[in-house]
Amino acid sequence: MPSTTSLTRHTLTIDGRALSYLDSGGAGRPLLALHGGMSEALAFAGLAAHLGPAWRVIAPDQRGHGDSDRAPDYGREGYVSDALALLDHLGLRTPVVVLGYSLGGLNACHLAAAHPERVRALIDIDATVEIHSSTEDAVHDLFGFLGGMRYTAPTREELLAAAGPVGSRLVEQALRPLPSGEGWRLPFHPQDMLDSAAACRGDHWDAWLAGDCPALLVHATRSQTLRQETADAMVARRAGTSYAPLDGDHFLPFTDPRGVHEAVAAFLAAL
Repeated sequence: MPSTTSLTRHTLTIDGRALSYLDSGGAGRPLLALHGGMSEALAFAGLAAHLGPAWRVIAPDQRGHGDSDRAPDYGREGYVSDALALLDHLGLRTPVVVLGYSLGGLNACHLAAAHPERVRALIDIDATVEIHSSTEDAVHDLFGFLGGMRYTAPTREELLAAAGPVGSRLVEQALRPLPSGEGWRLPFHPQDMLDSAAACRGDHWDAWLAGDCPALLVHATRSQTLRQETADAMVARRAGTSYAPLDGDHFLPFTDPRGVHEAVAAFLAAL
């Protein structure tokens, strides 16, 4: 029988900045879900429905994404502090499961490393811990269209045309009307996304290896960003890490949502 789980939108104010989030509510065990770059909390609607009432899915529009306000910086510390503020706001002081995809996976990893007392288990969906020149080239190939995108336009059609064929497919269902009602905007500012990607550069092995809670790595075996040898090393070097390889590219949560949902559900059931 299909789940009737639904997500309700709320807003938390942090230092005068709005952080919008979705919450499935209920008495289920809490799971904090962090989306990827250029995405938003609604990406986890299917996961919330799949997990049903046994799990309370809490998914923020991370800073600069969706309905959340833009932020002054997009480094790990800022993303992690937002996540902690949300958990505190909801009164979730006991450890929760933290799941993240891509950018969200990196943020989840750093949250678990910096605050292990707040994280019951970690789920990393195709987020690498090595972002160097070869990875940056792959990211540029994936998201190079950002440089030519417009943040606002008088009409949806103009905004989509400026986004180009790749960008328009990515944002078509997520465009927002401007508060004035005169025009439309993207669900993110292109420059913010470039800044966010740049802030991810470097070696994140220390953060990945710092935690000792149970972990799951869901790996897209044809990923443009997480190489097989890196995925193998992530599993081998971190005790208590399970591995779920799925055939697909980096956009696995959108191209094979069922596979991702089933891998996550199986891991959660074993906790």
